[in-house]
Amino acid sequence: MHWVALPSLQAELPPGVPEAAAGWWALRFTPRVALLDEAVLLEVESTERLWGGRAALRALLRQHQSRSHLRLHHGADESPAQEATESGDAPGPMAEAPTALQALALLRLVEACRPLPRRVPHGLPLATLSALRPHAASLERMGCRTWAAVRALPRDGAARRFGAEPLRALDQAWGDVPHPLPWLALPERFEMPAELPAVATSAEQLLWTAGRLLGALHGWLQARHQGVLALQLTWRHDLRRLDGVELPPEGQLTVRTAEATQDLRHLRRLLAERLARQPLAAPVNHLTLRATDTAPLPQGTDSLLPPDGGTDGAHGESWHQWVERLSARWGAEQVRIPVLEADHRPERMQRWEPAAAQGLQRSPERRRGGAGSPGSAPAPNEAAGTAADAAFWPAWLVQPPRPLALQGDRPCLHGPLRLLAGPHRFEGGWWENRAERREYFVASNAAVGTVWVYRQWEGKPATGHFRWFWHGVYA
Repeated sequence: MHWVALPSLQAELPPGVPEAAAGWWALRFTPRVALLDEAVLLEVESTERLWGGRAALRALLRQHQSRSHLRLHHGADESPAQEATESGDAPGPMAEAPTALQALALLRLVEACRPLPRRVPHGLPLATLSALRPHAASLERMGCRTWAAVRALPRDGAARRFGAEPLRALDQAWGDVPHPLPWLALPERFEMPAELPAVATSAEQLLWTAGRLLGALHGWLQARHQGVLALQLTWRHDLRRLDGVELPPEGQLTVRTAEATQDLRHLRRLLAERLARQPLAAPVNHLTLRATDTAPLPQGTDSLLPPDGGTDGAHGESWHQWVERLSARWGAEQVRIPVLEADHRPERMQRWEPAAAQGLQRSPERRRGGAGSPGSAPAPNEAAGTAADAAFWPAWLVQPPRPLALQGDRPCLHGPLRLLAGPHRFEGGWWENRAERREYFVASNAAVGTVWVYRQWEGKPATGHFRWFWHGVYA
């Protein structure tokens, strides 16, 4: 196994926050994360190849550990330039070793700016192993100053004098016996209380502590690969009565977003705007932040816009924030997106709606991607994904379809067309009392290239005839 030890961020957490929150950020990289004394320990041998190798994972851990320090210490209000500078120019201490206790011992030496021994773990000082610290003075009087010297003592005599715990810890440090650790586990729902360092009487003072709770929320969201859709901030009043008037025991507000997000600055801005309009009935001494609605966050992006914090240093904004901003600037009708429809006719498989309204009207089931969940829209274009010849359908449609002339029984478009594939039959419109049956073909000639055409029977069954239409264009 390969272990990485990093300093714990427990000291940066607000009072009342569970200590486990200091290691949530590391669960993004491996499920085997433990808090031991003053360090976060990660077992990464089973996951390092997924991050591009040990060197790439080491760089990512340094970067994210520094950013997590900023989020818990400064909240969500640090600027991108400050985050990049502090996380890039001042990497925190890190140690790596084959066992968890060796990695912890090396981290203690690095933090104390002491030289590393030539032989690890044999030359490690006594103080770097927690189980040996109570007996360090006695062992040094016996001439034992390193782990190897203690391990060389007669085992029975050392066990009678110092107990079995130091010897067991040395065996675990060498990897001779298993070392069970309490692995961190994320709660299913995010709910985090915090005591305020002083009684708050204004929204700005509440926002200071709320920003640090948002930093812990970011680690929880990253580890679960989710984004938040609704946050609830609850505060407890320090007084029960004010000027003879009974006060409610607590107050609360709820913040919602149009799309799932992990953007702390955006969430903090929303909290600040809501708190600015929320008068406090009395001084506040306790806060609780809950993520009442979350959804899986796609790891890829469908946007043509540069992502936030791209390789070119540009800091953009998320898709739904961009849509909301442009819709407010130009008008909702000017920014539209396609919405799939449950119709087999190609020209009716989608419609265009205002993007902002479509994002806000989505139900939680649809936002979570539940295609078959109650209340979600039916899969509108299932035929496109399951039809055997769906790969032959064109990307561009001719609107409206243009009628084609005939040369005998052959359709013509700047000359006779040669049918390459088909027919594929589409039927629809019967619910509108205008049933249509079309047979589509892939056709081509030297003048127009490859096109999509269909024929449709018109007239009575005995006396009618086929009419041909041009409906699609291939690249």
